[in-house]
Amino acid sequence: MYSRRKLFIKGMLFLFPALIIIIIFRFTPILYALRISFYNWGIAGSKGFVGFNNYLSVLQDSEFWIALSNTFWYVITVVPGVVILSLFIAVLLNQNLKVKGLFRTAYFLPVVTSIIAISIVWKWIYHPRIGVANYFLQIIGLDPLLWLDEPRGVFEMIFQRKLPLFFKGPSLALFSLSIMTIWKSLGYNIIIFLAGLQNIPNHYYESASIDGASAWQAFKHLTLPLLSPTTFYVIMMTTIISFQVFAPVWMMTGPPPGGPLGTTNVVVYYLFDKAFNFLKYGYATAVAFILFIIVLALTILQKRFGEKNVHYE
Repeated sequence: MYSRRKLFIKGMLFLFPALIIIIIFRFTPILYALRISFYNWGIAGSKGFVGFNNYLSVLQDSEFWIALSNTFWYVITVVPGVVILSLFIAVLLNQNLKVKGLFRTAYFLPVVTSIIAISIVWKWIYHPRIGVANYFLQIIGLDPLLWLDEPRGVFEMIFQRKLPLFFKGPSLALFSLSIMTIWKSLGYNIIIFLAGLQNIPNHYYESASIDGASAWQAFKHLTLPLLSPTTFYVIMMTTIISFQVFAPVWMMTGPPPGGPLGTTNVVVYYLFDKAFNFLKYGYATAVAFILFIIVLALTILQKRFGEKNVHYE
């Protein structure tokens, strides 16, 4: 029989190679980046210690706050869209369909397709003259839209009146990016929801049916509560990933400041601009850590308040 100490040492020996890789390629770059954020760091290296000045400069930059506002609108649009649609489709695919394997493959294909290729295709879909999106709008009698070139907010366009800055909603350009992201993200989250649905014992539904519950009542009082751990995971992960959006913005709305009048300029895009166009690496690293703090705070709040509605069987 091995003692606890010997088992611990043996376990650590097995973990040691992986820990070394994680420390070298994960934690060391993070700590080095944290150091850079306290320096006036340019392409030639450090130009002097500036303390928290980079962080203060970021927080005093109106362009950063616009980028953060755009990012929040993007997250607010993407997260509910992904959760609701992926859950709806997962429930449909969980039925006894003969070709459900084909549908699962079709929905999952965008997940394994390069974001660059997808961005190019969707940029063509949104083209104001030859795009498929405007073609369908014209079929149903609506005027064509500029999509990726429209800086007006979607609420401003709907109500046809001037609104205060934040209440305009995301620009149509940013909303168009959100639609593409929702479409690409569905496949992965459908698989997650399907796994959660298939882990719900069938005898619950049989009991509900015997008691006279309708399909909607069974979904509301059985499926949603028992699926709450999966839903909580999907919401949390989609939120974290959405805050890091970059490639679609770069590919579909062109060079900085991001889309029409900077309305698609999100935080990571703003960070990229400061680092690689202005060569302000210390400043850009400070932006990265501010974003990390924001995402961490939101994740903690989600975990603290969201878990109250999570029911484990």
